[in-house]
Amino acid sequence: MKIEIANEAVVGLVGHLGPDDNLGIVQFRDVARVVWPLGSMGSADGEDLRANIMGMHAVGGTNMDAGMDAATLLIGEAVDGYENRIIFLTDAMPNLGDISREGLLNTVSRNAEGGIYTTFIGIGVDFNTELVEALTKVRGANYYSVHSADEFKSRMVDEFEFMVTPLVFDLELKLEADGYDISAVYGSPEADRSTGEIMTVNTLFPSQTEGGQTKGGIILLELERVSDDAVLVLSATYVSADGEPGESRVAVGIGPHDTDYYENTGVRKGVLLARYADLMRAWVLDERTALANMTVDRPSYGDDGIHAPTYTAGTLGQWERQSVPVQVSDLHAGPISQFREYFEAEAAAIGDETLRQELEILTRLANLADLGG
Repeated sequence: MKIEIANEAVVGLVGHLGPDDNLGIVQFRDVARVVWPLGSMGSADGEDLRANIMGMHAVGGTNMDAGMDAATLLIGEAVDGYENRIIFLTDAMPNLGDISREGLLNTVSRNAEGGIYTTFIGIGVDFNTELVEALTKVRGANYYSVHSADEFKSRMVDEFEFMVTPLVFDLELKLEADGYDISAVYGSPEADRSTGEIMTVNTLFPSQTEGGQTKGGIILLELERVSDDAVLVLSATYVSADGEPGESRVAVGIGPHDTDYYENTGVRKGVLLARYADLMRAWVLDERTALANMTVDRPSYGDDGIHAPTYTAGTLGQWERQSVPVQVSDLHAGPISQFREYFEAEAAAIGDETLRQELEILTRLANLADLGG
């Protein structure tokens, strides 16, 4: 059961705490109750603590509002010199209490202003996309969704320090692109091409490094050189975890290349997945248009590549569209098959087995096209 897996992971998390750390535990169902009062680990009875954690059972509704209020009351005022954090675990969407985005968001925001930050972990459940976006914009907050026992234990135990220790706050990344036009930005929806503002992050957390490599995100820029005297300068401003402002600037050089060139496999993978995402988005939106008995005015594919159509809002919200049958029309059959061959070759060159899941999707779509949609 999910609750048993969660209990075991919390016990594993406790092993990361030192004698000077404080811990308190709240369980929320229809109502919230304190399972373990906030206190120093140095004075805690380890066997009693483990028994209390393992004794928690899943029953009743999901009153996240009550859980957050109880945790806020338990932690009280933020303690100077400590990282004050509520780790909020749930295996279900809220169905009791104030279930609005604003209710939960307001509490998390008020806590952050007082130096109490929040980590949300959905166990086998993905929060509403808009709620996740809003929560992760709150200072010090982050969100994870885990869908297996191993993934959950890894997040809670092996990667605990990375999950609860912010690197910097208020990170702003900007590109001064004199002599270049920024045609597109991938991986940063809030980028402003006109000003060169590439990314803003309220709170940046570290990532685990394995074998000299760090798993993380990537932002891709499509640039068009319009001057022989072009210069690129990347700048970052931020506030450190202890409140000190910082800035870093670096000049970026782009050499001439007759063919596709990648500085490393990480960049190559990012470009491949950006192209894959454009293809999938174009296919989905074009097919939806066709299924609605509407004419696709301009095909999403041309001699110069993929043209992802712009979504036009209708009666339903962007994340509330009705399900439709999967089909691959003649318009998309050829491009998807061709892209599948390109994807397979690139995945082999990159040497990343995790790309196999996307390749399997492309193979299924190509086979569906061969069967006539």
